[in-house]
Amino acid sequence: MNIEQARFNMIEQQIRPWNVLDTEVLHLLSVVKREDFVPLAHKALAFMDMEIPLGYGQSMLAPRLEARLLQDAMVQKHEKVLEIGAGSGFMAALLAHRAQRVISLEIVPELAAMARENLQKAGILNAEVRQFDGAKGTPGDGPFDVIVLSGSVAEVPHALLAHLKVGGRLITIVGDEPVMRTTLVTRTGEADFITTQPWDTTAPRLLNFPEPSHFRF
Repeated sequence: MNIEQARFNMIEQQIRPWNVLDTEVLHLLSVVKREDFVPLAHKALAFMDMEIPLGYGQSMLAPRLEARLLQDAMVQKHEKVLEIGAGSGFMAALLAHRAQRVISLEIVPELAAMARENLQKAGILNAEVRQFDGAKGTPGDGPFDVIVLSGSVAEVPHALLAHLKVGGRLITIVGDEPVMRTTLVTRTGEADFITTQPWDTTAPRLLNFPEPSHFRF
């Protein structure tokens, strides 16, 4: 496989047509080596438009979804970012190139170790992976400028909004199959938030976040 051609095709045929037009994001996807964050058994799938199994019931988001979340989070160089759901560490790597500091939480110990190793091999020094259940909140270090949930939840985790700075953003994917909505919440004041849902998608569930009951009398 011609890796650079496959990377180019991923960007031009999957990511750019999905309204990812931020030149810095597109450049990052060309230089941060996605294949180094994919389990060896699935290396051939690194640039495919699909979720890649990581083991332990978890998977890596499709490239176009990672790229669009990264673009819409609008991370700036001075900002501190919290990611929930480190997976293999690829999204943390992308965020780290745009942010001052990234703390990435991963509930599965083996994946936390994998993500740490991948980030270390990639020479990324401003991203830290912690084994922690993000559904329980944050392990301190807040407030944050940006919170990214790398997976879907049934509803916006309001407890996390308290850990946003004023002007900060939380981006996640909310809802149930077959249609979920990307949800961007911006904190505009101590008790004021603006929510937008710019596009539809689907993504695997993050573990342990509450599922509302659909039972009706």
